[in-house]
Amino acid sequence: MNKVASNLDIPTPRWAQPLLDDADFKGAYGGRSGGKTHFFAELLIEEHILNPALASVCIREVQRSLRYSAKRTLETKIKKMGAEHMFHVGDTEIRDKRGPGIIIFQGMQDHTADSIKSLEGFQRAWVVEAQSLSRRSMDLLLPTIRADDSQLWFEWNPQDNTDPVEFMRKSPPESSIVVEANYLNNPFLPDRSRREAIAWQKRDPDGYAHVWMGEFAFVSDAQIFAGCYIVDEFTPGDDWQGPYQGLDFGFSQDPTAGVRCWIHDNKLFIEYEAVRTKLDLDKTAGFLEKHISGFADYVTRADSARPESISYLNHHGMPKVRSVKKGPGSVKDGIAFLKSFDEIIIHTRCKEMATEARLYSYKIDRQTGDPLPEIIDANNHMWDSIRYALQPLIKPVQRWGPA
Repeated sequence: MNKVASNLDIPTPRWAQPLLDDADFKGAYGGRSGGKTHFFAELLIEEHILNPALASVCIREVQRSLRYSAKRTLETKIKKMGAEHMFHVGDTEIRDKRGPGIIIFQGMQDHTADSIKSLEGFQRAWVVEAQSLSRRSMDLLLPTIRADDSQLWFEWNPQDNTDPVEFMRKSPPESSIVVEANYLNNPFLPDRSRREAIAWQKRDPDGYAHVWMGEFAFVSDAQIFAGCYIVDEFTPGDDWQGPYQGLDFGFSQDPTAGVRCWIHDNKLFIEYEAVRTKLDLDKTAGFLEKHISGFADYVTRADSARPESISYLNHHGMPKVRSVKKGPGSVKDGIAFLKSFDEIIIHTRCKEMATEARLYSYKIDRQTGDPLPEIIDANNHMWDSIRYALQPLIKPVQRWGPA
């Protein structure tokens, strides 16, 4: 237990206890559901409770909407701690009612060498999803947070050994604390997350190692969508084509995956996802509607291998689900079509989509290390849904066999 003001007790996982000590740099890395964000959010609110004059900034590489920032998590922690009377939660910041303390939210891409100086007096800088921080952003940030008793906090899911934040592990500063946090040592892990991790481990060990255990993503010429996509926020315009919706049914350990996407200016925009393992068919319509509002109102194209599932949904809340026939070469045709877009933009809320974009790969020749034309049947559930959604637009590639 970590004691704070007003006799407030905050349960602290064992992996995080070293981070309660003073240090100029603090870091927590690891896979999904390790509890990193929750810990740093609680620690930040605790420190503001103890010091009403504290000035803190929560940082991402891109911060265009506070809906997807750490602000919502901090608001939840304030309520959980019963500290609403201490803070004023505004639209863009959180202020202390007892003193000049403040928490603001910034995107590093919005800063220049001159504008970053506005953060020089801040004592806490919490970098969320630090694996996405660019070299330019890191070079701007590190010399800026230098006030007395200031600290830089980094939390990240490792992606590549060359990411700038990896300096925290390769050559940690003199006054630093770095810990690993994975779902296996999170005492507050929901049972559903545990089941999802176990299912992922069975169906895709390599993806499990990256997503859940925090190992580096496999990066090579074998990555199918390498260089074809970015993760960013966007709002569909009135002149965009769509929406297009796709649905891939779950099989045993595989998840049910629904998506909504749009096309504009020869770019593909993936706006929403809904994915869950072991989703009962009678709960599918409600689940999809919960995560993708108005899902049943639009035509949704689904895998023709499950006609009985499509028929069931047609009679139970989703009358516009249509079957997509899969012919020889349909997967490769779909991939070629997707790669023909000038760019694929995956919304920041679509975590599974972004993960599959990194991991979906061709097979590798074990002797030479060269990529082969065969596609690995893993990390493709979201992409299958996207292919189904866009199936009417995909034209088969002409293939020439032997004379």
